[in-house]
Amino acid sequence: MALRPLESFMSPRGRILAGTFLLLGLTACGKEKVPADSHPAVCESPTASRVRQPSEVSGLTQCGPIADFTPINSYQGEFADVAQTAEDAVVLIDGRCTGTLIEASAGPVVVTAGHCVALGDRPLLVFNFEDQPDGDTLITEGTVIEQSLEPDYALIQLDAIPKVTPVLLTAVPGERLAIIQHPRGKPKVIAEGEYLDACNSLVYYADLDTLVGSSGAGVLNRQGQLLGIHTDGDCDETGRGANRGWTTEAIVAASPYLVDADIVAR
Repeated sequence: MALRPLESFMSPRGRILAGTFLLLGLTACGKEKVPADSHPAVCESPTASRVRQPSEVSGLTQCGPIADFTPINSYQGEFADVAQTAEDAVVLIDGRCTGTLIEASAGPVVVTAGHCVALGDRPLLVFNFEDQPDGDTLITEGTVIEQSLEPDYALIQLDAIPKVTPVLLTAVPGERLAIIQHPRGKPKVIAEGEYLDACNSLVYYADLDTLVGSSGAGVLNRQGQLLGIHTDGDCDETGRGANRGWTTEAIVAASPYLVDADIVAR
């Protein structure tokens, strides 16, 4: 199936973009600075970090006083160079999750959260869905070739590869991280925040906003490389707690498709 402009895609599947977005148990962290010891969720076990059900996240739809999202094409913050190089690879999946086209030895694939899709699914993927887009909005489909909940990841092989540069995988964090995402299935935005720790196959970050629909988005370091996949959050209204995702190393170790050499920096 060839990539084509959004306005020409008239199948029922296309209406997913305007449909109901599923509650995936993700939260947002605001910009209030809190001490490191106020993040009790850091370094809990992977099982404890499972995606929470709607009844368990009542009142946790946003962490902190505000949600600091910036439309990708008007962003001028400290990750501006990263946004310039990595944002084209970020994709909206079935109107309800985010994914990233990554480089792999076996060929580029989209990585997202495992709780977003099922093995063998044929999701709809929309590239360049943005405010003030800098190119055509393009749509294709793909096949979910791997799916897991622990680690929480999935790989999607595209029917057609867009002319964008895939993002490289890394195991090297930095003091600051960024996530380019589609919160609530809306046009692409970026948020940035503080790296806290990586342990038990999870990477933790604070003051880094995510919402429903951000699930599966890549966690990027300052070099624009993908450190992990955002899957879950545990913040309160004051900004205490931490959002988190599964590390690239954990995903590669579990994946038959990806290999150690696909991680370019450790």
